[in-house]
Amino acid sequence: MPLTVAALYKFVALPDAEALQSGLRALCEGLGITGTLLLAREGINGTVAGTPDAIEALLADLRTGTLFGDRLRDIDCKLSRAETPPFRQLKIRVKREIVTFDDGATDAASGAGSPVAPEDWNALLDTPGLLLIDTRNAFEVALGSFPGAVDPGITRFSAFRDYVDALDPAAHPKVAMFCTGGIRCEKAGAYMRAKGFSDVRHLAGGILRYLETVPDAENRWRGDCFVFDGRIALGPALVERPDHAPETLR
Repeated sequence: MPLTVAALYKFVALPDAEALQSGLRALCEGLGITGTLLLAREGINGTVAGTPDAIEALLADLRTGTLFGDRLRDIDCKLSRAETPPFRQLKIRVKREIVTFDDGATDAASGAGSPVAPEDWNALLDTPGLLLIDTRNAFEVALGSFPGAVDPGITRFSAFRDYVDALDPAAHPKVAMFCTGGIRCEKAGAYMRAKGFSDVRHLAGGILRYLETVPDAENRWRGDCFVFDGRIALGPALVERPDHAPETLR
């Protein structure tokens, strides 16, 4: 039976992150789920896999169960399929940040910019003078991207700060950015706004939501989307595309 893969995250205050770790591990183990979930005071992030029923039960518990209360009621989640198990084990970790950037100095929940629905993304790409930024690492960009997007040439997300610091906000009145699932854009958007960029927008749900939502005839994505699990890459409609991945990524 094909497995369901859930990529999820939410920036939300979790001052009890350490106390939540054991309960979340017990929940996932009881459902036979594998993958990685990160907890931090700023929220939750991760990708996990399991049977369709197990993932459905996990999401239901996260959104309305006793563990998190109603704090994850609207958690962002992208679902896709895997023919073989993409993870070997379960990891539930407590970190300072749910995406490593600046040791928690940037608060993404306070103002990450304006989300743009996948259905409206193509129209935004046609905006004159738009600075379109691919916030992912260089090896991810090499696998696929949107035409015209700037590649900051970074090897780790924390280096995105140096790229932004070298830009002049006055020279870029409108900025749009994208990443795999949306989490890096929210953090990067909050940082750019703090640096004086007034109009910052990001692709809601990231590339994965765009590939899932936008019909092939309207799809402007070129190449494949790297994912951090055993499937390596996904194409339109989130179809597994490991045959397109460079050998260095296998």
